[in-house]
Amino acid sequence: MIHNGLTTAQVEESRRLHGDNILTPPKRKPLWKQFLAKFDDPLIKILLVALMLSVGIACYEFFHLGERNALFEPIGIFIAIVLATLVGFIVEVNANSKFEQLNRSNDDIPVKVARGGRITTVPRRDIVVGDIVMLDTGDRVPADGILIDSVTLSVDESSLTGEPIAHKTHRPRQYADQEHKPTYPANALMRSSAVTEGHGVMEVTAVGDQTEFGKVFAVAKEEIDLKTPLMQQFDRLGRLIAHGSYVIAALIIIGRLAVYFIDDTPFDWLGTFQYFIQTVMLAVTLIVVSVPEGLPMSVTLSMALSMRRMLKHNNLVRRMHATETMGAVTVICTDKTGTLTENQMRVSEAHLIDDNTIKDLIPTAIACNSTAFLDDTDPERPIALGNPTEGALLLWLRDNNVDYLTTRETHDILDQMPFSTERKMMATITIGLDRQRILLVKGAPEYVMSLCDIPPEKRSADERQLASLQGKAMRTLALAWRRLEPDETASFKGIDSLQGLKSSLTENDRRPAPLVYMGYVAISDPVRTQVPKSIEDCRNAGIEVKIITGDTAATAREVARQTGIWTDSDTDDSLITGDRFAALDDQEATKVAKRLRVMSRARPTDKARLVDLLQKAGEVVAVTGDGTNDAPALNVAQVGLSMGDGTSVAKEASDITILDNSFTSINKAVLWGRSLYRNIQRFITFQLTVNVCACLVVALCAFISRDQVPLTVTQMLWVNLIMDTFAALALAALPPNSIVMRVPPRRAGENIITHKMAWFIIGVGVLTGLILTGLFHHMLHGDSMLHARIDPQETSVYFTTFVFFQWWNLFNVRALGSGHSAFHNLNDSKIFLMVVVMILVGQVVIIQLLGTMFGCQPMPLDTWLIIAAATSPVLLIGEGIQFFKRMTK
Repeated sequence: MIHNGLTTAQVEESRRLHGDNILTPPKRKPLWKQFLAKFDDPLIKILLVALMLSVGIACYEFFHLGERNALFEPIGIFIAIVLATLVGFIVEVNANSKFEQLNRSNDDIPVKVARGGRITTVPRRDIVVGDIVMLDTGDRVPADGILIDSVTLSVDESSLTGEPIAHKTHRPRQYADQEHKPTYPANALMRSSAVTEGHGVMEVTAVGDQTEFGKVFAVAKEEIDLKTPLMQQFDRLGRLIAHGSYVIAALIIIGRLAVYFIDDTPFDWLGTFQYFIQTVMLAVTLIVVSVPEGLPMSVTLSMALSMRRMLKHNNLVRRMHATETMGAVTVICTDKTGTLTENQMRVSEAHLIDDNTIKDLIPTAIACNSTAFLDDTDPERPIALGNPTEGALLLWLRDNNVDYLTTRETHDILDQMPFSTERKMMATITIGLDRQRILLVKGAPEYVMSLCDIPPEKRSADERQLASLQGKAMRTLALAWRRLEPDETASFKGIDSLQGLKSSLTENDRRPAPLVYMGYVAISDPVRTQVPKSIEDCRNAGIEVKIITGDTAATAREVARQTGIWTDSDTDDSLITGDRFAALDDQEATKVAKRLRVMSRARPTDKARLVDLLQKAGEVVAVTGDGTNDAPALNVAQVGLSMGDGTSVAKEASDITILDNSFTSINKAVLWGRSLYRNIQRFITFQLTVNVCACLVVALCAFISRDQVPLTVTQMLWVNLIMDTFAALALAALPPNSIVMRVPPRRAGENIITHKMAWFIIGVGVLTGLILTGLFHHMLHGDSMLHARIDPQETSVYFTTFVFFQWWNLFNVRALGSGHSAFHNLNDSKIFLMVVVMILVGQVVIIQLLGTMFGCQPMPLDTWLIIAAATSPVLLIGEGIQFFKRMTK
């Protein structure tokens, strides 16, 4: 068929009307906007308010009271804000730059087209609607189009539909049953598909963003305004801290004013005004003290450390929040091809006739009667080039130590009839080693076996076995051969039917000559060996796994059975096809979404809709995928997991890339996510315990002494910022504990502070606060209690006692939720050990060397030892409680 193609003028007009064949790249936010987005965190907002209040207090104390150290507090809070936002910004920008390198596509690949009456090549970007494109085996379809000519054409549509083999023809036929109906019409080719066999000519109907590939890419790059579970929990925590601190501050103002007016001191307008200002400043100080300055830094450090460690377990994290969100996942929606399976057809079973002649002929029957090749660049994982089914046979030969190329080169191919969907078979005539012509046939067993003379018992037994294998979604191929007689005419020219093949090979007597049956093989895309165990681990962790694939129902069901996602005892309503799901309204679809295990023949929009409905129903959903068809769902999900060898569109839409394509690595991501959440809870427990203690001390001591505060601004800076930042590093670096995989995921809407945490925070915080308040009251001396003060030596003792209470408590928090002693596997927590030593050394340096700045005086060694011993019951009581829990289990 001759195709003139478009003229130059028509090309320009088409480009004007329909645009270029280029996908619009995702619009990146400017770096300054990405940085400002970090300030949208609820705790950062609270810190900003605290910073403004702290600046006001500092200005008052610096200019009116002459406090030279007053500016340390706002500077400390400012540093905490900058560090918490800057670390996260730098980590994410670095990850995005790596993804940019992964996702670059080459639009300059040459494509064969008919233009102006001649065949030429143009870059893929220059293809326009109306172009006539010539496609051969190995070519990638440059745009969407309709076939106008084809010869035994098959394409790999797995990146769009999950189907590795889709037979195409310019003469599409109607499909009576939905089971075998292709996802896209048989005469339609889609951009990004690869031609695996045959050749064809297509007319381009859509380019660039208007292609199916482009539409999926557009959905994949949409910004989804979706709050992660941790963000929602921090919103609630921020409101709780803010409202609580406001109430306590108001009570302090009311209480101190009441004490002032009850006092017998003569009334003085100026003195009263100054006292009121001091009271307001004290209340504002309490608000500042109650804000956990170290918490945003803790979360950022925890996530950054987890990102680095997860990379060692083949999880390349692009978006920081995904490290923690994986720990909250309740449902994983996974595709089949390339994620659960190896995405490489392999011979699963071979049932060949036990005959020496046939055994010797098998390598020839497979190697010569094939158009496929193997790419052995990676000897550990050779890749089939061409038809995947034929490639599976070559891989089977390779596994049996047969070099297919040597076998093929030692045989002269005289004629070949390629496979077609109409014939369902392939035949080759070659000259054997004995220089006689032989006919080699392979194809659908029902067709090949009809050409063979097989004993009835053998035929019946093989047909039953074949039916069983086909029911398991395996592709089956039968092999046959026959030696041709010297005077026998043999040609495949013009043959389009089995009867034509029979008569052509038996022109002498016109009687069908039987072929010699060699047996059959079963071919499948095998499930990755580690997947069933990984699926079981997920289910034990309370995570449900669902398969969403574009493949047939039988294939999807069988893979689900092999992986343990679906069993024969499950009800039929756990299986559904994409078109049936699309026909349901949202209410009914939500009910189906909760109970389904497998969705077959799913289009990209079906998968994305399923994920959206599950999330609206309160599930935390992770989606795995490697193809373009998975991108919309990857983008919609709270966590998108793309495969390392997946398409650039899938990676662009995902939050994490699984570099080794292993489902086991997904389990590791869940382990790290849950452990990260536990570490964040530990730090919140430590931070709020410190804050409750500090707030209680400030609030109660405000009624004990009018002129003396228990802790100075610089001392509170050490407690609230430096010490907490160190603690954040210590607790963020704690290694993961496999115990978290034996409990169900946390419930949606659950508070980040559990009842046990709340009792710990209140119990330890109030107890240490009351002890410190009593100690402060005991140390005061003066004529009037409201005007009493403590000297610098006593200040050193009081400050160090406060710090040691929190230091010992840090060990208790390490053991929180672990079921072990605080000293269990301490050698595995080197950063923790380093930090507790740094805190201890820092306190010694502050008291012994920086006393003037912190309002303290050096202390003798025996005082240090007494303080350490007196505060140690905090740890001893905690260890006793842990021991009692272990004994009563």
